[in-house]
Amino acid sequence: MTRQLIHIRKVLWVLSLLVGLLSIVLCIPLIVSLLYGEGIWWAYLASAGVTAGVSGTVWLFTNPDRIDRVRKRRHDRSQHDLETQEDYEPISRELNLREGLMVVGLIWILLSLFGALPFTLSGTLQSYTDAVFETASGFTTTGATILGGETASGIQNPAIEDVPKSLLFWRSLSHWLGGMGIIVLSIAILPLLNLGGMKLFSAESSMMMTDRITPRVQDTAKQLWGIYVAMTAVQFGLLWAHPTVGAFDALNHAMSTLATGGFSTKNASVGAFGSVYVEMVTTLFMFLGGVSFVLHMRLFRGDAKGVFQQAELRFYALITLLAVSFVSISLWVSNGYTVGDAFRYGSFQVVSILTTTGFGTDDYELWNSFGLFLLFLLFFIGGSAGSTAGGIKIFRVMVLLENARNEFRRILHPNVVTPVRLGQKVVDNDTQRTVLSFVVFYLVLFGIGALIMSALGYDFMSAVGASIASLGSVGPGIGEFGPMDSFAGVPILGKWVLLLMMVIGRLELFTLLILFTASYWRD
Repeated sequence: MTRQLIHIRKVLWVLSLLVGLLSIVLCIPLIVSLLYGEGIWWAYLASAGVTAGVSGTVWLFTNPDRIDRVRKRRHDRSQHDLETQEDYEPISRELNLREGLMVVGLIWILLSLFGALPFTLSGTLQSYTDAVFETASGFTTTGATILGGETASGIQNPAIEDVPKSLLFWRSLSHWLGGMGIIVLSIAILPLLNLGGMKLFSAESSMMMTDRITPRVQDTAKQLWGIYVAMTAVQFGLLWAHPTVGAFDALNHAMSTLATGGFSTKNASVGAFGSVYVEMVTTLFMFLGGVSFVLHMRLFRGDAKGVFQQAELRFYALITLLAVSFVSISLWVSNGYTVGDAFRYGSFQVVSILTTTGFGTDDYELWNSFGLFLLFLLFFIGGSAGSTAGGIKIFRVMVLLENARNEFRRILHPNVVTPVRLGQKVVDNDTQRTVLSFVVFYLVLFGIGALIMSALGYDFMSAVGASIASLGSVGPGIGEFGPMDSFAGVPILGKWVLLLMMVIGRLELFTLLILFTASYWRD
């Protein structure tokens, strides 16, 4: 077996390039700030300067070309007096699997740390922890916010609608970038010669890697982003067409919806518009955001038959239909909603939670216990593999259910071999084992998060809600962290715990957790 060494300089070089992209992206909210005549434009300029300065310094000292030149000069001097000249081997730009995992695991944390600077430099948020929390919630498409609440130290954070428009735009933009994945974006626009794009791509999304469609990962990433941009533009146009939705609100909500993030420009979220049309459009695009973008790509290529025959998509639609039906009926029967309102509010909240978007039009904590419990179950499921949604994912739920059904068959017919199938495809034993391990780790992390929050003084429902809302990238939880509440009052330790859970959940657990295992650092 070939030994995979971890070259820290190479990892730092790639990270410096990716963080350097953030300094360019920060110029976009800078332009927005200038367009709206806000006086905080300098905060983005300073943030971009600091980010570029740090990333540039790291790049300078870790640049393989520079290191190669130094090594080659030393090599030439050492070989000058020898009759036999040894060939010089330059440093490889290709990332191995361990290096790719480290880059993917660390980049989300670094983006959150640097992306938080505009919040603190502008004076909008006094706590850097709050700024990092809000930014990490954006990039991980969680949507949990600390705006509009009082911190544990007694500081009153501004309400959402009191925040400068450029910062609201920055929140939505972080959603939009994190939705498809900053690593995929980087691969699409910056092939970096032989940097090893597939290592980053596979670490970011195993689903996309195994179903790439195009031979080159850069081409796949570009096509995925093209579809992502096109769908965002369509939703923007549909929202802007409504008289109560301005261009700024339409753009921000379009970016948050396709990313299944949930940051809104309104204190009352999408409910602030009071429009059935706006809610219908948002519900549709939240649902589409929970569908694998590989399927979107196939649909754009005309393979509609193959798309609608996909087992995961059908199961995703079935869960949505059943959940909407049961929740709507419960609201009609137990909460006294009219049939129309029961379907309107029930369908929106179901799709919002199932896709881990987190938008709200109704306070589901006031629902009857049956409807609330159904919604709570959806916190764990999430959308399809290869979508922008978080959670356990539909694919894994299907594997678990199919495996359970096969166990019942084996009890009745011990000698019968019954493979696990999803549609026409057989799920191999390695995949089944990985799915089982993922679900076990997911539930363990959920329990640890809830335990820590309870140790910080929160009641059972609040601790459970905060944990699954962060790990599943849902955003709003239950208890003290419901759809009308804020995470501002969480102590500093709790915020960093929830922040870390956001990142772990966004990276599908193993990508980040493996960095803390002894086997990762050993041969």
